[in-house]
Amino acid sequence: MTETELPDDIKAMSFEQALEELRGIVDGLERGDGSLDQSIKAYERGSLLRMHCDAKLREAHMKIEQIRVKADGTPTSEPFDA
Repeated sequence: MTETELPDDIKAMSFEQALEELRGIVDGLERGDGSLDQSIKAYERGSLLRMHCDAKLREAHMKIEQIRVKADGTPTSEPFDA
C-alpha cells in the first residue's frame, strides 16, 4: 500500500497526530485491551499509521536535502546525513 492509498483520515493527519495515535494503539495492545478482533483491527490501523509516519519522515528528509547551502552561499543538493 502506498501513501496515496491510505484512508483519508490518516492522510489528513500531521506526523505528530499519527504518532500520538500510533502510541495509543501500541499501549492498548501491550495492555491487552479489547478482544482479538479489536486487537487485529488496531494492529492494522497501526500499520497504516506507521506507513504514514514513514512517508512524512521521507518528505521532511527530502526538504532538508533540498535546502542545503554551501559556505560560500551557493545552494547545493547534498544527501542528508544524520
